[in-house]
Formats: sequence, C-alpha cells, structure tokens
Amino acid sequence: MSLKAILFDLDDTLIADEAVSTEAFQLVAQEARNRHGAEANRFARDAAEHARALWEIGPCNAFCRNLGISAFECLWGGFEGEGEWAELRKWALRFREQVFDQALRDQMIESPEGLRGLAEAFGKERRLLQRLMPDALETLTRLSSRYALGMLTNGAPDLQREKIAASGLESLFQAVVISGLFGIGKPRREIFLHLTDRLGIVPDEAMMVGNSLERDIAGARNAGIKSIWFKVTGSEEPAAVEPDFTITGLAELPALLERFDVQRAVGA
Repeated sequence: MSLKAILFDLDDTLIADEAVSTEAFQLVAQEARNRHGAEANRFARDAAEHARALWEIGPCNAFCRNLGISAFECLWGGFEGEGEWAELRKWALRFREQVFDQALRDQMIESPEGLRGLAEAFGKERRLLQRLMPDALETLTRLSSRYALGMLTNGAPDLQREKIAASGLESLFQAVVISGLFGIGKPRREIFLHLTDRLGIVPDEAMMVGNSLERDIAGARNAGIKSIWFKVTGSEEPAAVEPDFTITGLAELPALLERFDVQRAVGA
C-alpha cells in the first residue's frame, strides 16, 4: 500500500513555540527592568518557572492537559467559547498577573499597578515573534506536489487558528484538525483517525511528523500510523516509545519519504 498523506504537528514542528516563548519572557523582563528595576535574566527565568508551577496546580489543569494547552499558551490565549472555555479564560487573566507578580516579588518588588502591563506585554511580544521552523515552507511546498498534507494540532481552536494564519501555511493542507474542537487531544487514537478519515485514507497510507514523543509519536502508534520524530533541540522529552524514523531538520523529509516509498514498493 502506497504512502498517500503526510500528517504534521504544528508547534515546534512547523512553527517555533518554545523558543519564541522564551524570547517573549526575555523581552518582558527588559520591560520589568525598565519599569520596576528588576534584574532581567532572573525575572525571565522566575516568570517561566512560576508559569509552569501555577499552571500545574490551577483549577483548569486537567482540561488543559486533555487538549494539550500549555502553561505558556495560558499567558496569551484568548480561549473563546462557553463552559470550560469561559472558566479557562477567566482563570487565565488572573494567572497572568500572578506569574509576573511572583517574579517581581522574588526580587522584593511590589507593583500591583504594573502587573496588567507586563501580562499584556507578554501577549503582544509573543504574537510579534511568531515564525516558521527552518525549511518549513520549502519542505511542505515540495511534499504537497506528491502527497496530501494534513495537520493535527493540540490546543485551543482560536489560538491555534491564529498561529496557523500567521504561519501562512494553511493553503498547503487538505485538512486541519485542532484538538479543542473535539474535546480530545493527542495521543488519543480517535483524533488521528478523524484526520485520516477527513483525508479519505486509511492509517497505513499516512506518516505522522512531530516533535513530541509522548503526543505525536505515541499517538501515531496508537492509531496504526508510521511516525517520524522531529528531534528539536531543547524540546526533547522522555517517553517509552520508539519512532519509525528520526530527523533533526525538516529539509531531511523529502529524501527520507522517497526512500520509504521505494522500500515499501520493493517489499510489496
């Protein structure tokens, strides 16, 4: 059976996520230094740590984990919708102020009037910093002439749509599936199969590409889909799952897929 579709993760696979969030913390830290006299490097480090810690114990943590919404996304997402989305939206506003308040207090600085400004600055900078991973556009353009392309991304629908729009890549995809629209996220097999159904293929005709062993690679295996782990420096995670293939850059994909097609044809 021939390979007909390539499925892609979004964050830290096609667009930079962890790196640009770190850069946003650093830019807000410069503002904290200018406005409040904070030591910038320490502020950036502490704010990121507080974001992770407060997110872990927050009342919306289970909801976020199920859909793959990260602590850093809670610092700038709009989270449109009712029900649990409204609860997340309300909590996130307070969460943002708490993150930067605690980072200032770590340096014995109290400035209640400045917290909203720092929280808003993070969202503004994070949006301005959005960018593609190296070789993303070129690789997708090349692959789109040979395969159907699908995107499977965890996260809030409004935030993921915003990222996709900013990337300029959407026109290259035949189908895009966002976990927040379905109430389940990767690595659940059902959401992978929803994407293959939308593309009109069976799992054995697809290959999944993603940076997360726990979500992308394990999820692909759950759904009977071959996988390629995009090993991104700085975002590695431990997981008891082995990918079928590993790359360290998107430019490696076309040649790898061509070899796979040849090997599968020979073995057929």
